[in-house]
Formats: sequence, structure tokens, C-alpha cells
Amino acid sequence: MRPLAELEARRAAALLFDIDDTLTTRGRLTAGAYAALERLKHAGKRVVAVTGRPAGWCDHIARMWPVDAVVGENGAFYFAFAQGRLEKRFQDDALVRAAKRAQLEAIAKAILAAVPGCAIASDQPYRETDLAIDYCEDVPPLPLEAAERVAALMREAGLTARVSSIHVNGWFGAYDKLAMTRRLFAERFGQDLDAANREAVFVGDSPNDAPMFGFFEKSVGVANVRRFAAQLAAAPKYVTQRTSGAGFEELVYHLLK
Repeated sequence: MRPLAELEARRAAALLFDIDDTLTTRGRLTAGAYAALERLKHAGKRVVAVTGRPAGWCDHIARMWPVDAVVGENGAFYFAFAQGRLEKRFQDDALVRAAKRAQLEAIAKAILAAVPGCAIASDQPYRETDLAIDYCEDVPPLPLEAAERVAALMREAGLTARVSSIHVNGWFGAYDKLAMTRRLFAERFGQDLDAANREAVFVGDSPNDAPMFGFFEKSVGVANVRRFAAQLAAAPKYVTQRTSGAGFEELVYHLLK
């Protein structure tokens, strides 16, 4: 991971960003990070949140934040608000999503019994497609080994599993953040993501961002990404000096200077 100062920013037309511990700091959205986000949008850049957070949160973010779209639940959908309407594009239709949620309930019970100290994530009621197991957000922090154990149990049950900085997310299907980002760019922006790669920057902080880190030529980790160095299937090309929301601010001002 090279220093952020080495990132060529002149051609950057879009910023795609993770939320938890990338935009936020210890679970809070700071005024500085939000101001940086708004400044970037006002500068004419395309701004897209790419997160593991649930549909309920993403509805609010798409409507209220200075963003062009939100990819949520690790690639299960994108939401975009334009001309007074919220457009929702899901990987699966409503009947399929309902059937999958019913199966996830039994898997959740087995995981809670097998990994003491973890819990169903507090945002689970607002999810459409996946199971989120909390290992350090609203429960006393568990070691990363416990998160990896949860992920392994999910995979044994037939789920795709990804570890974030706060949750372990599991879902039926092979999609991820990158796959839905490709669909978003094609359907909403009329762009092939491969062609747009050199003009886009992605910033994240944890293993569920690895598909994005691996794909984007200008992928950035906020400094706390180093916590997951051993768990990253692909590392970011660049890294900020500061952590979390302060690192996000550092990146935005680098892109705009």
C-alpha cells in the first residue's frame, strides 16, 4: 500500500466509499467527514456509497445524503434518488428475498449457539437480503478469530460470507459489492465500469471491501485497514495517514486540491 500522496488525482471523476469506519468514526458520522462528502458532490464529482448496511438505512442515505446512489447489503441492491423518486434495483425479486430470509433465521440460531458473545446485528430488522452477526458494534468486542469462525459457519451453511469492521454478513448468492456496482454504472450512469476504472476512486477499510480494492486501480484504504492486513484477499493500492472519517477527509481534500 503506497502513501496517498502518490495517488494521481487529476482525472478522478467519481468517489465510491464504504461507510462504517471509513466515512464514520467509532460509529458516528462527524461534521468534518460529512462536509467533505458534500464538498466533493458540489465539486461535480460522482459520489456513491457502497456498504454492507441494510436497506432501511440505504433508503435514508439515498434520499438525504449528497450522493448519486447507494449500493447496499454488500451488493444485494442499489438505490438512487432522482427527480423526487427513489429507484430500487434488487439482485432478487421480493418472493425470492422472502424465502431466503426464512432460511437465514435457522442459520442465525446455530451461529449464536456456536460462537459465544456474538449477536444478531441491531440493524437486522431493516435488512432485505442478508444475515448480519455483530461481533464488535453493540456487543463487547470479540477477536477477529471469532468473526472468522462466524464466517466459516455461514459458508458451511451455503452462504457467501464477508467480514466487515463491525459485522459478519452472510447471504445466498455469488454477488458482492463489485458486481452490483457494475450494474449501477451500466444502468444509471451509462458507463462500463472497466472503462470508468481510471477515473474512479474507491475507499474502504475491511475484508468485505476486498473485491473493490482488487478491481479499482485507484483503491484506497483509510489507515485502520491495516488492522485487517492478514484477512484481506486484496489490499488497497494506497493508504491514508489518518484513520476512519479523518482518513476520508484526507482523501477528499487530496482529490480536490
